[in-house]
Order: sequence, then C-alpha cells, then structure tokens
Amino acid sequence: MEEAETEKRVKSLEDLGLSPSLLRKLSEAGYKTLEALAVANVSELASVVGIPTPTAQRIVNKAREALGLRFKTALELKRERMNLGRITTGSRRLDELLGGGVETKTITEFFGEFGSGKTNICHQLSVNVQLPKEKGGLEGKALYIDTEGTFRWERIEAMARGLGLDPDKVMENIIWARALSTDHQMAIVKEAMELIPKENIKLVVVDSVMSHFRAEYPGRENLATRQQKLNRHLHQLARIADIYDVAVVVTNQVMAKPDVFYGDPTQAVGGHVLAHAPGVRVQLRKGRGNRRIARVVDAPHLPEGEAVFVITDVGIRDIEE
Repeated sequence: MEEAETEKRVKSLEDLGLSPSLLRKLSEAGYKTLEALAVANVSELASVVGIPTPTAQRIVNKAREALGLRFKTALELKRERMNLGRITTGSRRLDELLGGGVETKTITEFFGEFGSGKTNICHQLSVNVQLPKEKGGLEGKALYIDTEGTFRWERIEAMARGLGLDPDKVMENIIWARALSTDHQMAIVKEAMELIPKENIKLVVVDSVMSHFRAEYPGRENLATRQQKLNRHLHQLARIADIYDVAVVVTNQVMAKPDVFYGDPTQAVGGHVLAHAPGVRVQLRKGRGNRRIARVVDAPHLPEGEAVFVITDVGIRDIEE
C-alpha cells in the first residue's frame, strides 16, 4: 500500500525531495528524468555530479522505487507480459510468428542479406506504431536511428497512403537521426532517454546496429574492444526498452561461413555479444519475386517457425490467396 502511494506520488525528479542545487547538477549532467536516474551507473553518477557514492546510491534507489523496479512474483511478471504492447508488421502471418507483433520491453533483431526486407520492415513499423491500438499500433511516435543512410521518406509516404493516413502527419511523428560513428550512435541513444517520454516515442529503430562497429574496428586485433563497446550499446538499448516500455528494433547484416557445407552458410554479424542480447531474433531471406521468408531463430517465449510475406508498393502485406 505504502509502495503504491509512493509510486503515485513520485512522478518526476522534483518529487524525490532533493535540494535545488542537486537537481540542477543532475540536470546539467544529463539526468533529467526518473528513468535516466534509475538506470544510471552509481560510480559514474557520483563522479559526474560530484557527490559521495552512498548519496548517489540512495538517489538511484529512490528513482527505482518510484518506477516500481522491485522484486516481483512470477504471477505479477506473467500479468505484465500478457499486457505488453505490440506493433503489427502489416502481415498477419508475420505477426503470428512474432506472437502477435513486435513487442515492447524487448529488442527484436531482423537480420539478413541485402534486399531481404530489413529496412522495409523498419519503415512499416515506424508507420504502424502510430495506429490506434485496436488496429495494431501504440498511438505513439518512432525514433529512427539511421547508420547507413537507408531511410527513405518516399517509402513512408507510400506506406501511409496504403493505410489511409495523412503522409505529412505520419512523417511528422517519425524522429530521424543520422548516426555518423559508434560514439555518435551511442550518444543518440543516451539523448533518447530524455526524448522518449517527452515525445511519446513507442518505437526505437537502429538500422543497422553493426555497420559502424564493423567499419571502425576491423580485424581480429580489434575484436575484443569492439565487442566490449557493442555490449555497452546493447545494454543501453535493453534498458531503454525495459524502463520506458518501448519496442526496440535493430537490423543486422550477415556474413558467409565458408566452413559450412550443410544448411545455411550465412550468420548474423556481431558474434556472441549480439546473439545473446535481443529478446527475439528473426532471419529474413529472399523468396521468389517480392516474397520474403521470416524465420524465428531465437526467442525464449516463441516456437521456431517461418512465415512468408510480401513487400508491395504500399508496404508489408500477406500473400493474396
């Protein structure tokens, strides 16, 4: 009861009972929301703000309590998971494969070769997240982090028209950011912590997640450094998904495995660090014509399976039978 009252009472940093000077220091250091404080590294917070570590720990604990980040029973967890938001992909079959659509509080990774439909799915989700809940949306905006310059407003316009939506309004609700390096990519995600609650963002897209990491850290001698940095980035994204209850979608490339003689000779880049991060991993591959095949290769709550969909002029759709 007391905990419920605390959660109702505490809505912002100002409600934590901190001094004005400390609130100012937190704001200047980039900690402007309860969520940003809740996921803060205590040592880093203490160092940046210039406060003792025990004080920093108390502040972080207060923020976590206010957001209800506490021990839960399995039944409470079940009820939470049953009520997760989901975004339709535009294809009923693909939605069924994903357990009802792309879900919030989860990182969903789509990986595949060039032309397999990764970016088309990201564009479609950025439009569909704006739909009413009864139509498979979350009535929110999308944040689209573009690392390769693949975002196309023309596709957004066509997809919006395909759903009978005003293209200009739809585009206004997609916040686009071009990431120019790994550091820039991670900085954008950090800035997103303030943007998400302010702009009612319900979907964060990173297309593609590995592009800059591969370019900046080539060769086996840089592999350990790359993987450590990638691990930090993926934890950033996982925290955002969990704390802000948003869907995080990342795309990834594939590379050939020359030692494979049977089965699929390609695998997603990023190694074990990326393989263990997403909640759902989906492989995309080309079929005949505009057909694409999606296969769930890893998801703790979903059975492995496949779905066929098509990429049309107006977006992702089911095959007409």
